[in-house]
Amino acid sequence: MLIDDLATPTLLVEDAHLRVNLDRMQARAAAHNVALRPHVKTHKSVRIAQMQTEAGAAGLTASKPSEAAPFVEAGLRDVFLAYPVAGHVRVAEVRALAVRARLTLGVDTKDGAEALSAAFEDAPVDVRVELDCGHHRTGRREHGAELAEFARFVAGLPGLRLAGLFTHEGHAYAGPRSGETALDARRRVMTEARERLLGAADALLAEGLATPGAFDLSMGSTPTATAFENRTSSAGFRITELRPGNYVFRDAQQVALGSATLEDCALTVLTSVVSIQTDDLGQQAVFFDAGKKVFTSDGGYGTTGYGIPLYNPRTMRELPHLRLTALSEEHGWAEVHGTFIAGVGDRIRIVPNHACVTVATQERMFLVRGDEVVEELRIDARDGVR
Repeated sequence: MLIDDLATPTLLVEDAHLRVNLDRMQARAAAHNVALRPHVKTHKSVRIAQMQTEAGAAGLTASKPSEAAPFVEAGLRDVFLAYPVAGHVRVAEVRALAVRARLTLGVDTKDGAEALSAAFEDAPVDVRVELDCGHHRTGRREHGAELAEFARFVAGLPGLRLAGLFTHEGHAYAGPRSGETALDARRRVMTEARERLLGAADALLAEGLATPGAFDLSMGSTPTATAFENRTSSAGFRITELRPGNYVFRDAQQVALGSATLEDCALTVLTSVVSIQTDDLGQQAVFFDAGKKVFTSDGGYGTTGYGIPLYNPRTMRELPHLRLTALSEEHGWAEVHGTFIAGVGDRIRIVPNHACVTVATQERMFLVRGDEVVEELRIDARDGVR
């Protein structure tokens, strides 16, 4: 099958770019002696997870039991749920999943830890305490003795084994501060997260709650993973694991942050021109058949509009005269600044701002090489599907 035979809008994954991305991140993890546990929220595809495992990934990361379930059913059973477990329904889902998988769970509140303890009292499970490293979302914010007090509380609960600490460096997506380069910003956030984990581990060792070489210290974000450097703390701890997700596809956000080039982007939206209109001032507007239900309304640091239109997808050359400036549910609205030679029915490919959310809206993607479709990729872990 050829790309021209596909209905639009649809998602295309360039095979060569995907494989380079997988191999490059795996090599970076190996160079710094950390395990790679990629987050499946980006691709939600069992097939791609299998490719990651074949490339050397030590396991998978997921957010929710329903997201992890298709991977467990496919035999990928070493999973870290890097998300707070709250409510009796979610606790029951986690308990059921643990029968079929080697689960590690995240905790950041006493209530959450107690709920897990009650569920796993007869079948102990590994847990990691989440630390806030500057993103100010979930995660413990205290240090030293106060953090040790919470860790001791968790470790003392029946059914829970305190196995490590983890962070999510989501604030890396804010981009550089004044005077910083993009690389400076990624290194700054990476260093802050790394030192937060190492310092916390040193403090827990002093309280008899952690041992170097037998305690997980896990970091997770694509921008910081691309700048990651390991080191050994004064007490002998090192970062043991990275959990990037977006690295498999990259997107316009990663390009703006400097953690990828446009040539690295593996995921594009194939969309058709459905209308071209000209206003009273002679300004041309182009409308595509992909709107919020495909691109989503995510922007982000350094992005312009809602994606990067490509003039030539083979060379990943940007189309300079077209800007995707607005979205409705089923339409993408693009302004033309210069000459746009395509007509109604013609197709272009657009790199989305945020690959993870774009994938979550769809049921399938197509792996392509040049103009050829080589494989249909199911999006197995669809949100809301258990």
